[in-house]
Amino acid sequence: MTNLIVDDLNVLSEETLISPNELKALVPASEQALATVTGGRVTIKQILDRQDPRLLVIVGPCSIHDLEGAMDYARRLKVLAEEVSDTLFLVMRVYFEKPRTTVGWKGFINDPHLNDSFNIDEGLKLGRKLLVDLAEMGLPTSTEALDPVSPQYLQDMISWSAIGARTTESQTHREMASGLSSAVGFKNGTDGSLEVAINALKSVSAPHRFLGINHEGEVAVIHTRGNTHAHIVLRGGGGRPNYDSVNVSICEQQLLKSGIPANLMIDCSHENSSKDHKLQPLVMKDVANQIIDGNRSIIGLMVESNLHAGNQSLAAGRGALKYGVSVTDACVDWETTETMMRELRSNVKGIIAERQPLDQSDIMEESA
Repeated sequence: MTNLIVDDLNVLSEETLISPNELKALVPASEQALATVTGGRVTIKQILDRQDPRLLVIVGPCSIHDLEGAMDYARRLKVLAEEVSDTLFLVMRVYFEKPRTTVGWKGFINDPHLNDSFNIDEGLKLGRKLLVDLAEMGLPTSTEALDPVSPQYLQDMISWSAIGARTTESQTHREMASGLSSAVGFKNGTDGSLEVAINALKSVSAPHRFLGINHEGEVAVIHTRGNTHAHIVLRGGGGRPNYDSVNVSICEQQLLKSGIPANLMIDCSHENSSKDHKLQPLVMKDVANQIIDGNRSIIGLMVESNLHAGNQSLAAGRGALKYGVSVTDACVDWETTETMMRELRSNVKGIIAERQPLDQSDIMEESA
């Protein structure tokens, strides 16, 4: 009998997690919470299907790191959402997982104490509790679906999901998104290319079969029907923005030529704002002007917003952090957020109700 060891040569240890069903029993969702999630999903799908003329706005912190600050932000957003609800449908960003280009803090689920203790079990429990609390408040939420396992724990509380620029090309994430119950926005590639996102939209709408976990936490073969409410999110790339009317028109044409509905969301952050949070209002104004000038494809926007402006480093430790300031990407402050939402509402109110979706005939007319 050989003594050679070939398994887990680089694995230090393992920890068995609570199962998704056990977590849901520990942190259950009330009827009110479930109604919020369902209502949010239905409204977003109606916006994508052009049955609801409002603009979808995904707005909130780049990432969640402080539960008290998140609830403070949510209470303010709930009031603002009701104020602009005749024109805008606001959904709060509750991003628990952050992709890293190299290394760094990977988000609240992975490291809820921000100290490299990696208490994922507690991160899942606290994260789910926050989502349930927000849903019970009547506030729909969005997140980035990054880890292929965590959706079984949290996605029942999510009304809109994103697949990030780094993972849009990933087969694993396309398969996962094909089974998500919410609408999904795929960002264009980090180099600014549209092809990977358009290929993703083709893939995610189809049925898939892949390895995953079930609600009991057992490894299973997952069979999906495909997600018909996926759309593209333009976030810039390759050092250039792509929210302007020329890039929007190019995206419209490529989508329609691929047989995909021309539904576009504009991310006001990232390279669309040259990674300068102070430029996000200017991006939103440009998008509003495109809608005023007759754009028919932009169905929503995304804004990185927090209680206070800018961002801060985790290097000094959690005790040195300023309240309400992002620990990942820089955000606009709450006062700027209010101004942006009110101005957007004022600018497009009365216009969006008359918009008709683009179709193949529009592309044929432009080509003639």
